[in-house]
Amino acid sequence: MTSAPATSYLGILRLVWPLALGMVNNAAMQFADGAFLAHESMESLEASLPASMLALVVTCFFQSVVAYSGTFVAQYHGAGDARGVGTSYRAGLVLAFAAGALAVALVPFGRSLAPLMSGNPEVVARAASYYAIVSSGAVALCGQMAAAAYFTGRGRTRLVFWVNVAGNAVNVALDPLLIFGLWGCPRLGMDGAAYATVAATFVQWGVLAWCAERDLRCGGPPAPGPSAGPRFWPLVWRVLRYGVPSGGYSALNILSFTVFVFATGRVGDEAFAVSNACFKVNYLLAAPMEGFAVGAATLVGQAQGRGDSAAAHRDAMRTLSLGLGFVTVLSLLALAFCRPILSLFASPGTDLPAFHGLGFVLFALMAVWQVFDATDIIVSGALKGAGDTHFVMWWMVVAAFGIWLPLVWAVAKWHNTMPALWGTMVAYVVVICAGTLARWYNGGWKGIRLV
Repeated sequence: MTSAPATSYLGILRLVWPLALGMVNNAAMQFADGAFLAHESMESLEASLPASMLALVVTCFFQSVVAYSGTFVAQYHGAGDARGVGTSYRAGLVLAFAAGALAVALVPFGRSLAPLMSGNPEVVARAASYYAIVSSGAVALCGQMAAAAYFTGRGRTRLVFWVNVAGNAVNVALDPLLIFGLWGCPRLGMDGAAYATVAATFVQWGVLAWCAERDLRCGGPPAPGPSAGPRFWPLVWRVLRYGVPSGGYSALNILSFTVFVFATGRVGDEAFAVSNACFKVNYLLAAPMEGFAVGAATLVGQAQGRGDSAAAHRDAMRTLSLGLGFVTVLSLLALAFCRPILSLFASPGTDLPAFHGLGFVLFALMAVWQVFDATDIIVSGALKGAGDTHFVMWWMVVAAFGIWLPLVWAVAKWHNTMPALWGTMVAYVVVICAGTLARWYNGGWKGIRLV
């Protein structure tokens, strides 16, 4: 067949900007949480990153499995199969309820891991409580992901963005009320940040689910194709078949990073606080790349649904070019303004010259790895959109657990400083980026057919 024209750079930006800004909005919410908690206590600031990472290890697996229903939405949308689009959303919704129940069942196990986060009992207690609250609301996270995946797979990313903004506004508004006990609310400290996050997620899920059901009833998807559409339970199985490796990639990626965060927690309280503050900023910079990755997955999925691998390749590479330009500018700006940014996280009594000095070194390392990390994130998203989820997962396992974490262990044993530990991250992202690019250009993903 004749290849369709590649999506223009402007067309890619129209698709991606709501996704990228939505991820930035989520990162800004985490940034705001960190700033509020820094003024609540040093212990809350120390606990905030490992606690959120522990929650992500569990919930991100389920979220990613559910979100993979969006890849099927994209491919059926590209194929013009309206029934397939609707059935894919229903499959994601069923998986969301199952995932929420499993996440709650895993809460006791997750709490048992909290002592590994820090040698400070107060930090451990706060992190464990935060994790339990957020994980108990995982059904909302997964349900919101299913509804968002439905609209994203069809290219309707603006609606997802505005709902995301509204939900996060609820979170930021509730944060000071529940953390500090303002206007008659109970003073809950770090637990208050967790409750605010869960409440905001339920708001997002409710609005997106209502919009999705209304869209399906009103005939929003494209005109039906020649097929009768997929059967429901076999499609659920196919989403699991390709989504579980995608979820495994996300969970194991977060797990490896969580182990790294635990290692940094052994350097010392002040250095750990600086590292956590820098990682809050790192998340703010890297979050847009997740939006570009979802955009790449959507474009590749739609092109593969049409049977047009050439267009899939061109769209993915154009998305990568835009993402790299974006992250380079952000990284340089962050490095230029690192001192005022870091000052937002300095608790009363902090040694500011030492705080800023270590922070500048970590910001410089962060600027180095962002380009490689962004490339890996976006190209991995493109591979997922094509269905090559097994490679993405296993390569991350090899790079993270076979190379990076042993290097972290060696550095922690013989040269346990924060800059040295962060330097291992630079080596890791260079290695994983090289392997992911090699897989993409090898082209094995072109022969995978999901629908």
